[in-house]
Amino acid sequence: MVVRASFAFDLGEKHVRVEGDADGAYNSIEAHSAVGGGTKRRIHMQYLLMLHSEEAGWDRMTDEQKQQGYAAYMAYGEALKKAGALLGSNRLRPSANSTTVKVENGKPQVLDGPYVDSKEQIGGYYLIDVADLDAAISWAARCPGAGHGTVEVRPVWLMGG
Repeated sequence: MVVRASFAFDLGEKHVRVEGDADGAYNSIEAHSAVGGGTKRRIHMQYLLMLHSEEAGWDRMTDEQKQQGYAAYMAYGEALKKAGALLGSNRLRPSANSTTVKVENGKPQVLDGPYVDSKEQIGGYYLIDVADLDAAISWAARCPGAGHGTVEVRPVWLMGG
């Protein structure tokens, strides 16, 4: 269950309203100046859209289906760019090319392959900057990956500094 909270506070000449989840992930921040009517400025939030799909699915497609799929992803990326929401995106190499690293008793353990053996793997991602979780979900629903896999929407927890 996601608990959402909204609060506002006054910083002298500036008013700030913050909306977020109980875990501390902020969905939106809005600030405006109280002097002379001031201008409102909305600070968008970053979300990572992770595309989970069956890796072998692409190999089973015909050349025509691959071309259509490629065109759909290119159009989606262009729509994100045109909206000013796209911060970055990439495809990932197959999970067989991954390396897993963990530390046990102070020593790194390096394993070839993915950490988890599952039917679906993360095949790519889009890092987007949008107003709130609802906007991120809307973009995820339009992603071609949602039609043949799952698009996980995760808020980015920005590190200070």
